[in-house]
This record gives sequence, C-alpha cells and structure tokens, in this order.
Amino acid sequence: MASLYERADALALLSAEARRARAGSGRLLLFRGPTGTGRSALVRASLRHGADHGMQVLSVSCSPEESGEPLATVGRLLCPAAGCVPDDDPADDPGHRRHADRLWRLLCERAAAGPPLLLAVDDVHLADPASRRWLVDAARRLARLPVLMVVTERVQYDVNPPAPGFSHGLAPSLVRVHTCGPLGRPAAEAVVRSVFGPDTDPAWTDACVTASAGNPLLLRALLDDLRVVAPDGGHPESALPETCADLYPGAFVAAVTWWLDSAGQETATVARTLAEVKGCAGRADERDIPGRECLLAAITGSGPARVLGWATAMTRLGLLRPDPVQGDLRFAHPLLRDAVLDGWSHERREAVHRAAADFRYRRGDRAEEVAGHLLRTGPVGMPRSASTLLDAAAEATRAGRTADAADYLRGALDEPLAPGRRAGVLVELATLESAAEPSGGIPRLAEALRLQELPRERALTAVALGTALTRRGESGAALDVLRGLDGVREDPVLATTVLAASALFAERDGGGGGLHGTVGAALRAACGAGGGPPSPTLQTLLLRYEAAAGLVPADEALRRLRRLTTTVEDPLHAPYLYGAAASVAQWADALDWADRLAAAGLAGHRVSPLHPVHDLLLRVRVDAAAARGDFARVLAYAGEDGPATAGGLRDRAVLALVATDRLAEARRLAEGTGSGDAEAGWDTAGGGEASRFHYARGVLRAASGDLHGALADFLDCARGGPDGDPVGPAVMPWRSAAAEVQWALERPREALALADEEYRLAVVWGTPRVVGRALRVLGEVTGGRRGLALTEQAVELLRGASPVPGTGQEPTPGPDPARGPDPARGPDPARGPELARGPELARGLELELAPALLAHGRMLTAAGHPRRARPLLREASVIAERLGATRLLTLAQEALRVGGARTGSAPLTGEASLTGSERRVAALAADGRTNAEISALLHLARRTVETHLTSTYRKLGIQRRADLSGALHATGAGGTAHRGAGATVDGRH
Repeated sequence: MASLYERADALALLSAEARRARAGSGRLLLFRGPTGTGRSALVRASLRHGADHGMQVLSVSCSPEESGEPLATVGRLLCPAAGCVPDDDPADDPGHRRHADRLWRLLCERAAAGPPLLLAVDDVHLADPASRRWLVDAARRLARLPVLMVVTERVQYDVNPPAPGFSHGLAPSLVRVHTCGPLGRPAAEAVVRSVFGPDTDPAWTDACVTASAGNPLLLRALLDDLRVVAPDGGHPESALPETCADLYPGAFVAAVTWWLDSAGQETATVARTLAEVKGCAGRADERDIPGRECLLAAITGSGPARVLGWATAMTRLGLLRPDPVQGDLRFAHPLLRDAVLDGWSHERREAVHRAAADFRYRRGDRAEEVAGHLLRTGPVGMPRSASTLLDAAAEATRAGRTADAADYLRGALDEPLAPGRRAGVLVELATLESAAEPSGGIPRLAEALRLQELPRERALTAVALGTALTRRGESGAALDVLRGLDGVREDPVLATTVLAASALFAERDGGGGGLHGTVGAALRAACGAGGGPPSPTLQTLLLRYEAAAGLVPADEALRRLRRLTTTVEDPLHAPYLYGAAASVAQWADALDWADRLAAAGLAGHRVSPLHPVHDLLLRVRVDAAAARGDFARVLAYAGEDGPATAGGLRDRAVLALVATDRLAEARRLAEGTGSGDAEAGWDTAGGGEASRFHYARGVLRAASGDLHGALADFLDCARGGPDGDPVGPAVMPWRSAAAEVQWALERPREALALADEEYRLAVVWGTPRVVGRALRVLGEVTGGRRGLALTEQAVELLRGASPVPGTGQEPTPGPDPARGPDPARGPDPARGPELARGPELARGLELELAPALLAHGRMLTAAGHPRRARPLLREASVIAERLGATRLLTLAQEALRVGGARTGSAPLTGEASLTGSERRVAALAADGRTNAEISALLHLARRTVETHLTSTYRKLGIQRRADLSGALHATGAGGTAHRGAGATVDGRH
C-alpha cells in the first residue's frame, strides 16, 4: 500500500502496544505529523491489525462540524449505532460530568464483557474540547484495562500559534508517540514506479517527487491525475506539467487546497503570498536582520518570527527550496506553486504586489526589485511609481537586459508623466524595441514627436522616427518628417543635423530622390554657400558619395578626410562625421583608422540603434574585418547585432560561409534573408541592401554551379546607386564577378567589356587591392600573352613590388623581418594613416593576392609552363590555409594536381609546417636575438636568416618580429594557425 511505505517502525510499535493491551495493560498510542503524511492510513492499519487479532474495534474520525457539541466524538466512538444521548438536562449538568462518567462506565463494561478493545480516534485536534478532555483523562486510567487507544493528531509549524497538543499534561509512561514525516526519496520513487512501471525515466520520477515533496497525500493525488493526463508518461521524451490547467481531474489541486485549509487561514495566506511574490520569506538575508520586518511578514501582517519559523519548517519538509541563483525561498516545483495559487483572484494578487512594492520601496531595495512588483499591479497612479520604473529601466539597460528595460518603460507609460518626460520615455522605449524589429517603435516615436516642445528634442525625435521609417523602406516618409520640422533652420547646429540625416535617408530612396534630388541639391548648396566655412560633416558626407561612386582617388579622399576630421564640431554632428569618414577609410584600405572611427561613433558617442549612422558603423566594422580576412569575426558580428541590423550584415556572412565551403549553411542564410523592402535603394553603408544581397547570392550561386542565376544577380547590382549612379569597385566588385561568370558562359565580348570598365574605375580609385583585383580579372578574360602579363602585374602589385598603374605611386613596402615592432598608433580616432600603410595594407592585400596567384598559376599551366606555376599555386595554398579559405584552398590544390605537382597532406601553415632551420631561427628570434646574433650562432649568412624569417612569418600568419613568441606558443607542436574561420568566395572580396 503506497501510503505505508517507510512505516515499518510505526507498525512495529502498533503491534507491540496491541500485544500489551491484549495482556490486560492498556496504553495510549499517538501518531503525530503534518497534513498528508499518512496518519489516517496508520489508523486503518490499526483497525485491520486489531480485527486480525480478535480485538473489539471501535473508531471515529473527527471533523470541525462536530466541535460545538460536547462529548460528540466520544459518543460516536462508544455508541457508533445510536449514539449516547445524555438523559440529563444540560442545565442540570453544566460541566457534563455525569455524562462523562456514564461514557467511562460504558467503556469499562465493553472492556470487561468481551475481547480486548481497540479504540481509534483520527484527527483528534478536530474533536470538541470536552471529548479531548475525556480522552486525555481516559488515557490516565487505561493501565489496568485491556484497551489500546490509537489517536492521530496533526502537528505542524503554522503561522498562527497552535493550541497545546493532545498529549500535553500526560506522563511519558502513559503514552507512546510516533511522528510521521514525508517519504524518503527511495520510497517516493518506488511509489512513482509502481504506477508508471520499473523503467520510468529518472527525470520524470524526480519531478513527481519534487512536486509533491514526498508528501504521501500530495504524491498520491498527483499520480491519480497523471494516470489520466499522461498514461504513457515516464518516458525520456515526456515532461511533467508545470501548470494545474494540464491536470484535468484536479486531484492534486484538491489535495494542496486541503493541505492549506488544514494549516489555517493565516498560514494559507502566507503560503499563497509567497507563491505570488516569489520573495524572501525565510532566507538569511542581509536585509532581513533582527528588528526589521521581512517582506512576507510585512505583506501579510503576520509576525516575522512565526513566518520565518514556518518557512524553515516547510523547507525541511521539502515544500520550499532556496533559489540556486538568488537564494530566496521558492516552492519546490512550478506545479506545486501553481496549485497553491489556484483560486486566488486577480485582484488579490495585484493587492499583494502593491503591498510588496510599497514595502520594498520603504526598505530601500533596488529599483528593479520594486518595479518587478509594480508591473504586476496595474497602474498605480503615483509619480513615485513612474520614477521607480524608470530607474529600474536604467538599471536593466546598464546590465544589458534590454527586454526587461522595455517592460519597465511600458509600465512607466501607464503612470502619470509630464509631456516632455513622456516623450523621452517613448523615444527610449522605441529605441529598445527597434533592436528586435527593424521598424519597431514607429507609433511611439510619432507620439513623442507630437509631445516634444523644444526644437532640439523635436529634431532628434524626428531623426529617430525617420530612421525607423527608412528601415521599413519609407525613405520618402522619413524625408517628409524632417521637412515638416519647425524652428530648425534658425539654429545652424540643428539645420546641419537634419540635413545630414536627410542625406543618409535619401541614399536609401529608390524612387529617384537620391543625392541628385532635392536633398542632394540642398547638401551641395550648404557646402558651397558663403558666409563662413562649410560644415566638415556635410563635406564628409559629400566625399563619401563621391568615393562610393569611384569619382575621387583614394589618396585624395584620405587627404581630405584627415583635414575634415581634425575640426571639432558640435557633438550632434560627430557621429555623422565619424560614420561617413569610417566608410571612406575602409574603402581606401585604411582599416585600422576605419575601426577607430567606427568604435568612436558606436561607443564614444553612444550612437543608439535609432540613429541614422548606427547601421553604417556596423557595416564598416564588419567590412573591415572581411577586408582583413578575419571571417570568424565577420560571422560573429553578423550574429550579434540583433534582427534590426543583422539583416544588413547577412550578405557578408553568406560570403564568409561560401569561402569556407559551407554552402548549405550559406544557402539557408540567403534563403532566409530575401530582399523585401531592401529592393528600395541604397543602405547607409554606400551600397543598396538589395544590391549587397544580390551580390552575395550571386557569389553563392556561382559557387554552386548556377552560372545563369549568378549572372542575373550580379547584373542587378548595376541598379544599386541612386538615380543610376555607378557603384565603385571599392564598394562592390560586381563587374569583376559578372565578367568571370560571362567568361565561364563563353561570352568573351561581354566579359571583356565588364572587366575593362572595372579596371578603368579601379585605376581612378587607385588602391592596390582594388586595382590588383581588377587586373586579375581583366587578365583572366583577356587570355593569351596579354592576359599572362596582366595577371603577373596583379601579383606584383599585390605583393607590393610594382606601382599602381596610372597613378605613379611607388609600391607600398611589406613588413621587414629584420625590423622590430611597428610604432603604435595614437588613440585618437580622427588621426588618419599615412599613405604608406605598411602591415595594415598588407593584411588587406593578402586576401586578393591568393586568387591572383591562383589565376596566374592556372594561366601558366595552360600555356605549358607548369614548373613556373607551381610555386605560385603553392603560395596561394599557403595563404588560403592561413586565412581559413577552404574553397580557395581546394581550388589551388586542384590547380597544383592539374599541373602535375604532389599536394600531399602536410600542413602548409602553422608551426608544423616550419623546416628545421626555420624553427631554429624563429626560436632564437623569439628569444630576442638580433639577425646578426642569429647569423653568428648558427653560422648562416645574414641574408639566409632574413629569408628564413620571411618564410616563417608567412607560415605563421604574422607581420612583426614581436609576434613570433605568441604565434609559436599559440599553434603548439604540430598545430596549424588560422587567422579566420573563412574568406569570401575565392578570397576575392
């Protein structure tokens, strides 16, 4: 029988006392324990035991309904059929003494007339007071009677102080007491397995035991419900319900309600309050010190000592448990908590949270602790509530919990707020909501704009609203919002801010507005107007447009940027200045400078997600990482910026996945992106979102063999600029990509036209990376001796051994292995780089050098010069492996096999790829030895030492002597060092 698990001691005690009574010496046997621990089951066992051993069996179960009638319980016990109605008038027997004496004589007669007697009284604490006095008095006189009296009593630590127990005043020799408790875990688990079988999943068994706390009453009721709602439960894939709504029969809820009712109204209120507020009841909290109320006691009005004692007792019984994170007490299982709360009205719960919020506010708890209750009370209508919710939102925002902060702000909007303050809350909430939804918060921003009264605040709110509208593809509506502002033209700072924002919105206008429309004319007019120097911010925005279209050389753009970014403007203008400058610097391969500018805009100026420059800065950050070949960071950036901005970065993620030959992942990402509203026009990074998407999808289709689909995507990129303006090769090399596809489709004329146009634009821009890529593609589609010469020129240019064609620039030197670390750059993000950027430029050129080597090597092999091709193809393989560009590495190794070379499986990069001589030279250099010292120690020529170091740098993927020690330790023996998880397709962009 389930309820008699772990009751062997109680049954042994019953057997011994029954044997004593049958021998003529009676005694009282008292079973005590909390509600539901099986006291009534022991009474039933006692009755069976007595009947089995030939004893007279009399029993009664007490109830609160009979507690008002004196001696009713004893009368039903001794006269179960007709009862014992007193013959006397109650007025003649005020103390019921004569009636009590008659009942005692009746007991003695029954004991003398027949077999030994077993009297069982269940729940004696519910008997009428006179019956309890009679039973206690009888227990004192049972020693010479063959009578065993078995009594059960509920004994539990309740909030309301209990009355004296039944055995109070009895000598220990007159009563034997046994205390019942919850089932131990082994017994409780055995009960569960007896219902669901021996193969029940341990997790299911543990959940059942936890939800019932091992209490036999609760466990039995829970299993009764689960037999109906989960007859096949107990399997690994099944889970215990967490709400009572899933337990249709309702036996568990009824049992929990009975448990609470048995404890009394005050205890039940405390238990339900704890279940609702989930707060401190009895933990040793530094705030719950002597002399100060604890939360639960203050809410319910109960004595703190009794509440803490009750919580301690419930914890020992397993009904409460400390929260593993916060440490406060919670009910052991969500299902148990839900059952405790069953039947409590919504109004009652709100009242509890209102009291909790008031108490915690007075106690000085953190704002979030108070606000957590305020969110569950409904509007309070007090200024203090709004302030607390706003403070809580600030706390959550600082901790990075934006979802919680948004909840607090929504609650604050339900409270009374002044118009200006309400507008600020609306803007802040819209900013948080925009992180989850690109066009989120538009209604809130529109309301905030109506409430703002100061021109500055109106302008900033209008810009935020315009950003949200533009993300939804409504650039025209965004421009209309800015045009409708009053009182802006009179303030030069605000006028410049609005015009800068308008320029960025207009770039995404696919309806022909663009910079050649009204906004473009206004921007040019502002830069060319007299009466003072033009705004550096507006000049930088114009420079950005010219650079995106390839209308200005990169070196000139950098010179102009250095001049423009040294001028200090109003803080409102700085993000626009840094955003536009970062874009141009990244296109010009000034990657470190671009990173500093982007970081200054995102962090230093705290650009919010609803600032027009926010997405632009994120784009610069990911594009700079892609240009370096750090595609692990590209994928990380694309995944961390949230739904509102990550959509504009997925194209880079697709390209990185293609480069690492993860085509299935790239295809899933591309199919989930779609173009949608992105078809409308350019995004804030200088190329249209639709164009960027089409370019990435074209690369994916080309890698998958769908050349016609790839060509259609690449040609769609031609529509990327506003009003048909061209997109420069520094922004998006779609012409080169389309030329390669046209060549593969055997359309040489079309391929040559595209490649020639790309080369012409690349020479105007003039950076080695862009020109080298254009030369490579032009050489591939030209073919013959001319094509070989062009691809060779591309390799030399990207290696830094030849000047940029048409510019007269000298080659940018690569790192010198004989030199030490480069001088550190200053922290000022506005300070631009020198034209010769050294290692910074080399990092970007490597990504284009590998495909140039591959192209030139392939052409040499096809021309009958495989021996000349092999070193180039091996060098391409080394670079591809170091970058993690799996697809490019596969192509290079395939080209080597075609040329008759043995590829093998030895690593091409990392410490394992070093020769013995290279390893010895590298180890000495890492220890700080100079080249001259190494030459003397190893008896090598100094030029040989430098050659070994150059090869070691290439294999380890480092640029400086100072990085040797870290690279050798990072790769370890036999390891392979990779700088990134991938590269764009064929390492081209």
